[in-house]
Amino acid sequence: MRQKLSLFIIIFISFFISTAINLTAAPDKLLDIITDEMNREMDVLKTQENPPYYICYRVDDVRRYTVSASFGNITNSDESHKHYFTTQIRVGNNVLDNTHELRGDQLSEIFGMLPQNNLLPIDDDEKAIRQIIWNVTNDEYRTAADKFAKVKANVAVKVTAEDTSADFSNDNGKVEYYEEPLNPKDYSFDRTVWEDRLKRYSKILLKEKDIYRGDATVNFSVERKYFVSTEGTKIVQNRFGVRLFVSGTIKANDGMELPLYLSYFAYKPENLPNDEQVIKEVTELVDKLKKMQNAPVVDPYTGPAILSGRSAGVFFHEIFGHRVEGHRQKSEDEGQTFKKKVGELILPAQMSVIFDPSIKSHNGVDLNGYYMYDDEGMKGEKVAVIENGILKNFLMSRSPIDKFPHSNGHGRAQSGYKPVCRQSNLILETTNPLTKEQLRKKLIDECKSQGIPFGYFFEDITGGFTITGRTIPNSFNVMPTEVYKVYVDGRPDELVRGVDLVGTPLSMFSQIAEAGSDYEVFNGTCGAESGGVPVSSSTPSIFVKRIEVQKKSKSQDKPPILPRPGSIPE
Repeated sequence: MRQKLSLFIIIFISFFISTAINLTAAPDKLLDIITDEMNREMDVLKTQENPPYYICYRVDDVRRYTVSASFGNITNSDESHKHYFTTQIRVGNNVLDNTHELRGDQLSEIFGMLPQNNLLPIDDDEKAIRQIIWNVTNDEYRTAADKFAKVKANVAVKVTAEDTSADFSNDNGKVEYYEEPLNPKDYSFDRTVWEDRLKRYSKILLKEKDIYRGDATVNFSVERKYFVSTEGTKIVQNRFGVRLFVSGTIKANDGMELPLYLSYFAYKPENLPNDEQVIKEVTELVDKLKKMQNAPVVDPYTGPAILSGRSAGVFFHEIFGHRVEGHRQKSEDEGQTFKKKVGELILPAQMSVIFDPSIKSHNGVDLNGYYMYDDEGMKGEKVAVIENGILKNFLMSRSPIDKFPHSNGHGRAQSGYKPVCRQSNLILETTNPLTKEQLRKKLIDECKSQGIPFGYFFEDITGGFTITGRTIPNSFNVMPTEVYKVYVDGRPDELVRGVDLVGTPLSMFSQIAEAGSDYEVFNGTCGAESGGVPVSSSTPSIFVKRIEVQKKSKSQDKPPILPRPGSIPE
């Protein structure tokens, strides 16, 4: 259950200068209802044999606008409005409660992370809202009390845990933060305009007769997020953003499917690239797909490589980022790759890795891993995980680990899920940036040193997944889309296909040698135990002394026999 979804982009971010104000003066009916109902439920549940010591409610008021087109025709155009309700109840005390891991019972742990999928009325009908909250809270309490009984029994019969830290941190959870409701004028979205634009973008993909899938989609999301807890926390914050996505897929004669993607991100639709830029880049995508169709397939390889900024961002996200999420250092089903390496040099001394959810952009590019407060009501903090090559810290939610007892605001979850520790904005810094030419020279020199006739350059990437547990090999797979052989003898770089970048984290991480100055942003949605959360990476190109690639799996079906209808003639 540690596989991540391919990294795509959904941005939720606030455009308002947000300041904390006196909540007693803030008229917000939904906030008042959920706060009052939470307090009422807590008063009643305190009288039970196993009373809760903590309750929190989250409501995500989500509006989504979606338009999709395929080969010049609209396939979907709609909008939705939903109120997602999520609660978490802790029974016992902060040292030992119902969230404690049931060692030896992975199935219970998996089921405990399934989404609640509770919807509240969108018209603020107080009676209906209270009825649903009461029903969900009642069920959640029974589940929590039952789990706590199992936890106590599990602790009694198992050996002492490797990590004896508490189950819930004693952070100052009493926070009051309020953003005014959004003005509809600030998030207007004209679906008719976007239908016309997507028709034009996707129609370009008809120009190549062998492209059998050609799509364009725009998603605009607006959220108003509520969080209240029995510690006294009340947080209301707004987030919104837009993603434009264009994709084309061609099939080689050997059955291999070859996709390419274009993604664009902005906080508002009007800030996306103009038609001229998108049309130009979609046209280039068509040309590149045709070249990829006839490109040679790679053979398994180990040797030097350069990863572009976007590729390096996914690389770091998979092989490192998931392995410094705090809860993975605590679970005894996890590999805990870096837990014992605090204070050790794990990257070259000129490199640092920072996670910072508090910044909206880096080098002028929007970051969709931005947020003010996480989904546990904690302020999102800048965390220097690696400083000058030395591992210093972990990303922390309110689930403590040995020597790291406090949250740094990285408890995150998709609507309907319960939060765990997740990544935010990953930034790789170097005090010795190299130019592209210098990185290329490093690559060629290392190839010569290893007696290899070529290295690889990873230009673009679609995403990846990783396995962090102990029960199967601890590994990762990053999925490039555009890869070139770089020859030592000076031949032109050669486009290749069928590449998967694979390996194990410690061996691969130790081979990172240099970084460039050409920062690129990869915005994505990362899927894990707590659902899909928006993340970003801003990284320069990196030079790796030794990577491993394997052949990508492929379909055994031949290309279509019949020509695709609607192809635009030359």
